[in-house]
Amino acid sequence: MDKLIEQFSFGLFFWQLFLFVGLLFLLKKFAWKPILEAVNAREEGIKNALASAEDAKKEMQNLNADNERLLKEARAERDAMMKEAREIKETMISDAKEEAKTEGAKMIEQAQAAIQSEKNAAISELKSQVAELSVGIAEKVVRKELANDADQSQLIETLLKEVTIS
Repeated sequence: MDKLIEQFSFGLFFWQLFLFVGLLFLLKKFAWKPILEAVNAREEGIKNALASAEDAKKEMQNLNADNERLLKEARAERDAMMKEAREIKETMISDAKEEAKTEGAKMIEQAQAAIQSEKNAAISELKSQVAELSVGIAEKVVRKELANDADQSQLIETLLKEVTIS
């Protein structure tokens, strides 16, 4: 260290200081300003990019929220449509059952009417046959001896026993 102090030269020191200050002046005048502007521009670009990224993130969150809301609405609408479809199905089934009952009752009523009609026709035919039998019996009784009352009564009873009404 003593050696450095012994070899120290004020002239060299002055020129080195002068060149250093000159270099700083030149750097400040020509390089420092563009470098700072580039750094500031870069910083602004980064800030803008971060702000854009934050805006995009918020927009994505809004879109996700909208998508969730739309999805919930679609599910609710689907559920409502399914409920309505079930109600329509149940109504259709109920109506079909009711119509089938009505149709069945109508068919039973028609069958009963047909049975009653057939019954009336059978009774009418039976009455007609009974009348014919009665006329036939009367004719046979008249042909037989009219003088003998006991024979006539016995004949009528025998003929009536032969005739059975079902």
